Amino acid sequence: MNQRRSNIEIISEMLRIGANGEGKTEIMYSANMSYFQMQKYLGFLLDRGLIGRVKLGNPSVTYLVTKKGFEVLRSIDGLLDTLDLRETIVRDLSKEPLCPINAC
Repeated sequence: MNQRRSNIEIISEMLRIGANGEGKTEIMYSANMSYFQMQKYLGFLLDRGLIGRVKLGNPSVTYLVTKKGFEVLRSIDGLLDTLDLRETIVRDLSKEPLCPINAC
């Protein structure tokens, strides 16, 4: 069964990747996203204070999940557990998301 990832799945995956601090390239490859998608979702997370930008040098920048981001991730995990969806979500990571943020 091929099923595309939801916006929530992509957001939670990006928050997990950013938990230890990662650059754009690592986030993009680890979450299996195009550059355009990564920019769009990263902007969404930054605008809402769920992820922060940490400057390590010129031009190195790392993105790190904020306290608010960890709270959101914990809420998403709790919801998946409550609805017993964690094991039933089947995803094909090679597919684009059905409806990117702000495109619906």
